[in-house]
Amino acid sequence: MTVPQASPTTDLLMVGPLLPELTAELESRYRVHRWWQSPDQAALLREQGPAIRGIATSGRFGATRELIEALPALEGVFSFGVGYDSIDLAAAQARQVLVTNTPGVLDACVADTALALMLAASRRIAEADRFVRAGRWPQEGFGLGTRMSGKRCGIVGLGNIGLQIARRAEAFDMPILYTNRKPRPDAPAHYRYCPSVTALAAECDFLVLAVPGGGATRHLVDAEVLKALGPQGWLINIARGTVVDEAALVEALQAGRIAGAGLDVFEHEPATPAALNAMDNVVMLPHIASGTHETRRAMADLMLANLDGWFRNGVAVTRVI
Repeated sequence: MTVPQASPTTDLLMVGPLLPELTAELESRYRVHRWWQSPDQAALLREQGPAIRGIATSGRFGATRELIEALPALEGVFSFGVGYDSIDLAAAQARQVLVTNTPGVLDACVADTALALMLAASRRIAEADRFVRAGRWPQEGFGLGTRMSGKRCGIVGLGNIGLQIARRAEAFDMPILYTNRKPRPDAPAHYRYCPSVTALAAECDFLVLAVPGGGATRHLVDAEVLKALGPQGWLINIARGTVVDEAALVEALQAGRIAGAGLDVFEHEPATPAALNAMDNVVMLPHIASGTHETRRAMADLMLANLDGWFRNGVAVTRVI
């Protein structure tokens, strides 16, 4: 195999905006074409497409089949983020184009966010903050929340992030239940395996989603799962919005079939359902589970290592395909 060679004239197509510091570093090492800012994207592909060797993207923007097939010299799709469901892997494989992501370095912050959402939703933290800011405290009493300590934590997807969520939940004396495609052999013996998401939902108080997105997990949490979770159960999603049937979630919340939800991701983000916006028992975040200075820097470093590793010596650090 001919080893790729990087230079300031190596062309990259940046699909959407990335961190300013990361963008600056990319532009200091490569010739970057800003796809999302192009007034004529078709003309950009005609004029620059034959020279473009890499796509710089993120889990939010991905890379479509049409884009991959439009770049004859493409060698790799380099993504900022762990999820790659927005990248057409079949198209990349057909073209023998590698795909990389940035796993591992964001696990701790995503797990922290899951616990934050569990506490915020059950203890009504965001609602209480709004209550105080509105000046209502002097005149009104604030209602009670739900204790999280000692409740059963059910994790859908006991991967690296799921394990970190479990370890944090154990600090709150929460029994751990989980479901995977099959039991994880290295999971602690006291973690209880459930054979399906529905069975897990029926056995836990907090149902925490930590699975990848994509067709295999689309609407994994549907009306049946939410009914099994029950009126005392809380749904926590730090995975992908597509994992939850959002219409079924709205209906379940409106009917009181579950207690509430903590959501970092949404099915059609950045749009959120108006019905959810009006619910005090739902805590919503703008997809910020990995959004800390430390983690985003580590993600940027890993993305650069993948790019530089490939274009300098033909080896990517965290290759998906």
